[in-house]
Amino acid sequence: MPVTGTDIWYYYICHREVWLMKHQIAPDQEDESLDIGRFISEMYYKRDKKGMSIGNIVVDRIRQEDGQLVIGEVKKSSRYIKSAKMQLLYYLDTLRKMGIYAKGELLFPEERKKEMVEWTEEAKEELEQAIEHIRRIARMPVPPERKKIPFCAKCAYREYCWAEE
Repeated sequence: MPVTGTDIWYYYICHREVWLMKHQIAPDQEDESLDIGRFISEMYYKRDKKGMSIGNIVVDRIRQEDGQLVIGEVKKSSRYIKSAKMQLLYYLDTLRKMGIYAKGELLFPEERKKEMVEWTEEAKEELEQAIEHIRRIARMPVPPERKKIPFCAKCAYREYCWAEE
């Protein structure tokens, strides 16, 4: 079962959301948070190439710096930096398997911040464990129990989980 960068992102936030996505239960496409994310990605970093597909991954930005490939992931906020970092590490690991050695850059335009991310053996081990756990979650017959977390307030699945409250 293929795992995507988006699966990695949500794994570090909400396992229930991973299950919903893996079972093709679509989030609310009219959700404001989704629109804001798309807008931010389009408005900033206009000089970089945007939305490039490489194999089974789609990177937000790609550029060359001193002969080194740098891939960028644009996020609204650094609030979920662990998720963002692991998603970017997934992209770096996927590229390494293709023989492409790149650096990663997390971009937070609204905060005017960026953070460099580099592939390491330790990160690869954590990533492999996360991928295996994502596959176990996807094979579950029902979603994991809902758990109220700060992310719920802006989640495009919030009505699925919390409609009766």
